[in-house]
Amino acid sequence: MLQIIRTNSENPDFKGLTQELDVTLCDLYGTKQEDFEEYNRIVNLKTVVIAYEDGEAIGCGCFKKFNEDSIEIKRMFVKPDYRGKGVASRILYELESWGYELKYTYATLETGNKQMPAIEMYQSLGYMIIDNFDQYKDNGIS
Repeated sequence: MLQIIRTNSENPDFKGLTQELDVTLCDLYGTKQEDFEEYNRIVNLKTVVIAYEDGEAIGCGCFKKFNEDSIEIKRMFVKPDYRGKGVASRILYELESWGYELKYTYATLETGNKQMPAIEMYQSLGYMIIDNFDQYKDNGIS
């Protein structure tokens, strides 16, 4: 049974999942972790969500304040064996709900252009492709 918990960035399961995410992204894009470490560093964040199946951490995500009205969804990841089963959309729903509880109205996110299943999921949930923003502005893989 899928369980979604709210936690913080100090959670060891979150740290393990995001390390796995970094390895996955480096393999996919042929990059090194240090190439994007400054953008992906999550410290002292109180808005982290982890998905568990039978006690195993299988996915995660978090958000931070983007502007006065918006949150930025970060570090979305689901282990490969659990993809395509609705885990990511449940994580995203929990993050959006939490943001709404904190009085944010909008959510934004960045994902890479080789992550078509993620892009398709986000679009199916109402997200739209926009111009790259902030640190992603000149990033050719965003």
